[in-house]
Amino acid sequence: MNSLRRRLILLLVASIVGVVGLATAAVISVRGGGPPPELTVPWIAQQMELVVRLQPGPVPDVLNVQLTDHPASGKVARAETAMLSDILRRRGFDLRAIVNDKADEPGQVASVQLPDGRWAIMEVPHVKPPRREWLVLAGWISLIVAGATAVSVYFTSVLIRPLEMLEAAVSKIGSDGVLASVPEVGSAEVKATAHALNQLSARLKTAMESRMRLVAAAGHDLRTPMTRMRLRAEFLDDDREKWLHDLDELDRIADSAIRLVREEVNQDAVEPVDLERLVRDIAAEMRSLGHQVSADHLDKVSVRAGALGLRRALRNLIVNAATHGKGCSVSLTTPDGRAVLAIADHGPGIPPELLNKAFEPFFRVNPARWQSIPGAGLGLAIAKEIVERYGGTITLENLPGGGLLQTVGFEAV
Repeated sequence: MNSLRRRLILLLVASIVGVVGLATAAVISVRGGGPPPELTVPWIAQQMELVVRLQPGPVPDVLNVQLTDHPASGKVARAETAMLSDILRRRGFDLRAIVNDKADEPGQVASVQLPDGRWAIMEVPHVKPPRREWLVLAGWISLIVAGATAVSVYFTSVLIRPLEMLEAAVSKIGSDGVLASVPEVGSAEVKATAHALNQLSARLKTAMESRMRLVAAAGHDLRTPMTRMRLRAEFLDDDREKWLHDLDELDRIADSAIRLVREEVNQDAVEPVDLERLVRDIAAEMRSLGHQVSADHLDKVSVRAGALGLRRALRNLIVNAATHGKGCSVSLTTPDGRAVLAIADHGPGIPPELLNKAFEPFFRVNPARWQSIPGAGLGLAIAKEIVERYGGTITLENLPGGGLLQTVGFEAV
C-alpha cells in the first residue's frame, strides 16, 4: 500500500463503485415497490369497466381477466381497495371491489364482483424483481468493478507518468553525475517535466565539465612554479632535502588530481574481465615490489568492466591496504551470483566516525602520515569512481580483531 499507483487505483475504484452502488440502491428503493397506486388503480378500474360492459358476452383474452365464483385470497390492501371502489362508483358502477396482497410473492390482485355474482380477478401491474436477483446484482457490481479498475489503471498511469519519468531519469544518473536525456513527448505537463529535467542535466554537465577543467588546469599549472622552485632548491645549502621532499609531495598531488579528472572523462570499453586472473596478477606485482600481499581463496569469475580502469582501481585498494595496513590478504568469492572481492589488512583500521569520509579526495586518517607515506590521498577516491562507474559497490568496515576490510562487489557474468 506504499505505492502511489496502488493508492490512486484503489481510490478511483472505490469512488466509482461507491457512486454507482449508491445510484443502484436509490433506483432499487424507488422501483422496488412497483408503480404507485395512483397509476395502477385507475388502469384496473378501466379494465374492469370494459369487462362489465362486455357482459354477458365472453371476455377477450387480451384483458387477462379470470372469472371465478369467489374473490382472490390474501391480505386486503385497504387504501387501494377504497381507491378502486371510489373510481368505479364515480364511473357509475356500484360494484364491490377488493384489492389483496399476494401471499407468496410481491404484487397485488384486484377482485371486482360483476352484476351476475361472479368475480373478475386481475393482477395489478407490478415491476417484479428478476429471478436470482442476487446473482444479477453480483454480476452488475462485478462489471462495474472491472470497468472501474480498467479506467483507474489507465488514468493512474497518465497521472503518475511524470513521477515515473523523474524516477527513471534519476536512476540513470551516470558516474559523472549527469542525468540522461529525457524525450520531450506526451501531454503538456509531461513535456514541461521532461524539458526541466533536460535543462537540469545540461546545467549539471556544464558544472561538472567546468569543475574538471578547473582541477585539471590547476594541476597542470602547478607544475611550472614547482619546476622553478625545484631548480632554486638545488642551489640551497640549508634544508635542501626538505624543500625537495615537499616539492615531490606537491608533484604527486598535482598528478593525482589530473588522474582523477581523467578517470571521470576517459572510460574504457566495457567487456568481460577475468577477475580472478586480474587479482592474481596484481597480488604478484605487489609482492615483487616488496609489499606483503597474500592471495587466499580465489573463485573463478568474470565481471563486465573496463580492464584498464578496473585494474587501476583494484591496484589502488591493494596498495592502500599494503602500505597503511602493514600487509593484506585478498580473497574472491561468488555468493548469490555476485563477485565479492575482500581485501583485509593488518593495520589499526579507521575510526568509525571517519569511515564515511574515507572516500573523500585527499583524506588521511592521521595527517602526520602525510610525510611518512607517499601519496596524495586520492587512491580510494579514484577507486570508488571507477568501481561505481561499472556498476559495482565498494564498502569499508573495521574488523573485530583489528584491521580494515575493503569489500568490492560486482554482478558476475
